[in-house]
Amino acid sequence: MRKFAKAYGRASVIALQALVGASVFGAPALAQDQQAEVSESEELVVTARRRAESLQDTPVAVTVISGAALEDRGLVSTTDLDQAVPNLQFTTYGTLSGNNSAAQVFIRGIGQTDPTPAVDPGVGLYIDEVYIGRSVGGAMDFRDIANVQVLRGPQGTLFGRNTIGGAVLVTTNAPGEGAGNTVRVGIGEDGLFEAFGALDIPIAPTLDARVSAGLRQRDGYVTRAFDGVDLGNEDTYSGQFALRWAPTADLTFTGRVDYANEDENGSPFVFRDMNPAALFVGAASIAAGCPNILDGLPPPVLVGPLDDDRCGNSSQALGSSTNGGTFPAFSTLENFGFSLTAEWELNDAVTLRSITSNRHLEWAGSRDADNTPLLILHTNYASESEQFSQELQASVDLGRLRGVVGGYYFDESTTDRVLVYLGNPGTSYDTQRVLLETQAWAAFTEWTFDITDALSVSAGLRYTDEEKLLQGTMFNVAGAATPEPAPPAGLCPFGGAPPTQTGCLFITRDPFVQSFESTTGSASIQYRWNPNFMTYASWSQGFKSGGFNQRYNNAPPGNAPIAFDAETAETIELGFKSTPMPGLRINAAIFSTEYDQIQMTYRLGVVPLLFNAGVATIDGAEVEIAWRPTDRLSIDASIGYLDDGFDSITDPPPFGLVSPTSVATLNSTLPFTPEWQMNLGVGYDFPLSNGLTLTPRINVSYTDEQYFDAGNSPEIAQLDAVTIINGSLVLAGAGESWRLTLRGDNLTDEFYPVAGTSSLTTSSGYSEIIYARERSFSLSYSMDF
Repeated sequence: MRKFAKAYGRASVIALQALVGASVFGAPALAQDQQAEVSESEELVVTARRRAESLQDTPVAVTVISGAALEDRGLVSTTDLDQAVPNLQFTTYGTLSGNNSAAQVFIRGIGQTDPTPAVDPGVGLYIDEVYIGRSVGGAMDFRDIANVQVLRGPQGTLFGRNTIGGAVLVTTNAPGEGAGNTVRVGIGEDGLFEAFGALDIPIAPTLDARVSAGLRQRDGYVTRAFDGVDLGNEDTYSGQFALRWAPTADLTFTGRVDYANEDENGSPFVFRDMNPAALFVGAASIAAGCPNILDGLPPPVLVGPLDDDRCGNSSQALGSSTNGGTFPAFSTLENFGFSLTAEWELNDAVTLRSITSNRHLEWAGSRDADNTPLLILHTNYASESEQFSQELQASVDLGRLRGVVGGYYFDESTTDRVLVYLGNPGTSYDTQRVLLETQAWAAFTEWTFDITDALSVSAGLRYTDEEKLLQGTMFNVAGAATPEPAPPAGLCPFGGAPPTQTGCLFITRDPFVQSFESTTGSASIQYRWNPNFMTYASWSQGFKSGGFNQRYNNAPPGNAPIAFDAETAETIELGFKSTPMPGLRINAAIFSTEYDQIQMTYRLGVVPLLFNAGVATIDGAEVEIAWRPTDRLSIDASIGYLDDGFDSITDPPPFGLVSPTSVATLNSTLPFTPEWQMNLGVGYDFPLSNGLTLTPRINVSYTDEQYFDAGNSPEIAQLDAVTIINGSLVLAGAGESWRLTLRGDNLTDEFYPVAGTSSLTTSSGYSEIIYARERSFSLSYSMDF
């Protein structure tokens, strides 16, 4: 039985206020014979239902930002999207992997913090309609973008697996569609240099090509005291080649090849705190010669205050811009992809589409997790992934009846190597070499029927079958000459003495397989009261499969990997879309989501493991406004509200000591779920002589306090609301053929955390945190030709 009564008690007030306000705007239009004219900039097309339709006709909460608007607002990467989209949190830095391109994406409180390949993201990322299966690589710069769409709420029918929070659709500029030729260069503080170019190449009347390439380099803002390496730097380049062939008016083929490379120094973590009584901290302190500690392992015996820099305690803190680590730090990525989209318009009613893709991803990351000269916990990751996907669609338009029928196949194979260096006491290595495979197929359909010209109903269904495999060797070797020795032959017994079993396998070498089946549905009803005002009610479901944990430093029960179950989301939503006057668009929604079998990371000793935490309800509301009151003034704003709470908690399995502070409770808040989030952007075009235009723009983003982990660890949380102000001054030539842009980010120099990990109450006893970059300025020049 669904638990939505609680939601609508609170949401009804918001709904009443929103709908009354919309009715006030919409009422004058009832007397109009024709729809009020809307400026061209407001005629936005979305593909939230796998077909092109107007944003204002779509019964889905979706934000669409054109490539030009991304540039106007200074949104240079996917991690900037939360400055323009309500109830979206999009951050980077692999808090567990150390890789800078590991995305942590949450929509309406649903996402995933664990970037390892054994865990799927909770928000789907699509590039040119191709699903990107890994969170690593999800943080990317925007280059040659046609538009970005953010779909909020479960998208389990049309987009399928791993979209229980929503989906982010990135569409690049296609050949021969008027994107034109562009050159852009920029410089800025912290050694910023960026360059980009795109060229349309008409080859023949039926054949067009487009090539684009760009790079971005920037110094880091955290310096390692040990070797002077700057963490948080940027060093990326990417390119794409696209070819579009239309042999007939009804048949088109679009092929794309893309490549991205990152070679950086690692995430800008700094020391946050340390527990001197923790087992590994004590061992490392003894090894370093700490004078105020005795070898009483386990546990260490503390004698007097630990105020020496050879001791593991809070004296290791070096401030927010200095890192005390000594272990090698780097973050690399190579991402290559190919896709082919074929579209065949059989007749006026039926169109067939095929989307074929193959992607290859290699990434590595290394970090000193304790961020001190001590050997407490260091990690080194390397992963290689190959994914293939094939989607077939048949779109049907019979006038009053429209729909899509399709099938989807996904195959992914990943090899993952993880080394964890521990001082427990003495040097030891947790070595993990794992093969992970996923095979999934799905069949889906969704149909819309216009009962009248004003009233429409939609319904859809998707069946998904998914199989996951894990096979590998996981073991620890104490005092080995190499961190990657040959695997031992025997199995470790379950229940061995902590902190780490050595010289034996944690799990057997056998392949372990899990299978998942899910049927997810969606339904909506929408009514257009007049040409400028539409209301809708919708219901949708989402599904994200379970899997196996891949991190261990002791044998789990039966020497089998610890499994976690699939999680689901079910949302009821009410909303409206309105254009009450020329140049003004107001869209709003209220919703309630039941989030079941939530996959959350707990600490089992030193090891982060995924468990199903329980059931939560997330209620919320969103309002988006785009207003151009004059040809010169533009205003865009959004407000997001979330109220989340656990309805029930599932205790973790009792086979090991789970850190109590890492576990969610009934009073916990979901990670990356601020109560309020607000964005405001204002720009004004001042005409100058000779056709020049000067445009100042200010963007303000407010985010309420939020937590970054399941246990709501206060030492790494954003405990205060943050207001970020960015601004730009753009001088443009006639027809905007060229633009000179002066930009300032974080103009008020706000100091706040953006990510972190904490294991203070575990045997590793440390916490680390990442703060945002301080105020910076840049200057860029772009030219279209």
